[in-house]
Amino acid sequence: MTDAQALVKTLDFQLDIQSDNESLLYDATLEARSAYNETIRLAKQGVDWDAIPDRVADDANLVKNTTQRVVAKALGAMENYYEYDDFGQPSHSKDGAYPLRANYEEGYNLSLTDDGDVAFRISAKPYKHVKGVLEGDDAHLDVLKTALESDEWKIGTAEALFHNDNPELHVNVTNTKQTVRDKQDSRTVVGVDVNEDNVALTALSEDGIEDSLVIDFPEIKFERHRYFTMRKRVQNAGKQSMHDTLEGREERFVRDRLHKVSRHIVEWSQRFEKPCIVFEDLKEMRDSIDYGTRMNRRLHHLPFRALQFYTSYKASFEGIPTGWIDPYKTSQRCPLCGHAERANRNKKRFKCRSCGHQDHSDRVASVNIAVKGIKKHQDWNVPTLNSLPQVRKVRRQASGAVDAPTVTHDAVRGYQTDGIVGVSD
Repeated sequence: MTDAQALVKTLDFQLDIQSDNESLLYDATLEARSAYNETIRLAKQGVDWDAIPDRVADDANLVKNTTQRVVAKALGAMENYYEYDDFGQPSHSKDGAYPLRANYEEGYNLSLTDDGDVAFRISAKPYKHVKGVLEGDDAHLDVLKTALESDEWKIGTAEALFHNDNPELHVNVTNTKQTVRDKQDSRTVVGVDVNEDNVALTALSEDGIEDSLVIDFPEIKFERHRYFTMRKRVQNAGKQSMHDTLEGREERFVRDRLHKVSRHIVEWSQRFEKPCIVFEDLKEMRDSIDYGTRMNRRLHHLPFRALQFYTSYKASFEGIPTGWIDPYKTSQRCPLCGHAERANRNKKRFKCRSCGHQDHSDRVASVNIAVKGIKKHQDWNVPTLNSLPQVRKVRRQASGAVDAPTVTHDAVRGYQTDGIVGVSD
């Protein structure tokens, strides 16, 4: 038996401030930025990380535990930089607002009103509070009201921030009684291969492949490149404030798209009997990347971990467990004969040099991830794979924002193996 995973969800709300001091909340987010910058500066100077929280808290004009939460997030960003990303060292010179991170019943509080609303009180500064009611999605409000009234739920850390100049509160809630199903109690393993411009999914059961899908999201790659080009231009022109503004816009755009893609992954997985979602553990792969400065920047900054994290916590809230496997040769191994070499893969085309099997290369990787997931997490045997079904591809495209794929079609007819249509991309 594996360790149970908690049911966790982040709920997003807009703030209807009724205490006539919205400027106080904004001032507090500026103070949070100052605390964040000071934390990063001290960490870069080599100050003992255990000593940083007290040093920053002594100078910050914030509630002490709120300052400590901001410091912890800043140190987390530094830890992530050292562990995963040699190209994204956190900056200590940014200005503007930064999320005010607070503990429940210390830095902020929530309560139900007689009218059925959820009232909030945020300690923006010591002994100075911002008050009002939460507004937002009915589903999120229902979950929060349940959490306020039920002993099975725990309300955790929240962040007060400004999005498009509008105040918001993002609240973490955890179900303390219900846990995610044990991975070994799964009847379907969903292999997820995350790439620069798509995510490939394959659902594998004891009977074989249940279904497979490739979700294209080329807009993330396009927008990230566009923002990078703009940031370089304004940086060369010495306009640091504009550089930071563009960086924030890019982060919000990518985060929004990743949340939507992760939701599609979970919804697709729910179609199958007792699914378990399996990802590649990409830490070692990122550490070994060295393809030159330009390609390194692109690959190290890909939102692999973010998409995996968003999918994992959304899946846990639906009771679906997640697992991790070694990514070694998942994109090079033929799922039919097992032959593995780099020459098998050429961009989006996979052609086995041994048996001649041809397929969409990312779908091949998702099949291999699912196979490894079964071997690692399940007590049933990997089914025999004599052939693979035709790949289906969906692409998020429409005028304006959409919340689901608007075009669904079979992949372009390509080469065939054993009478099964493959993919030509």
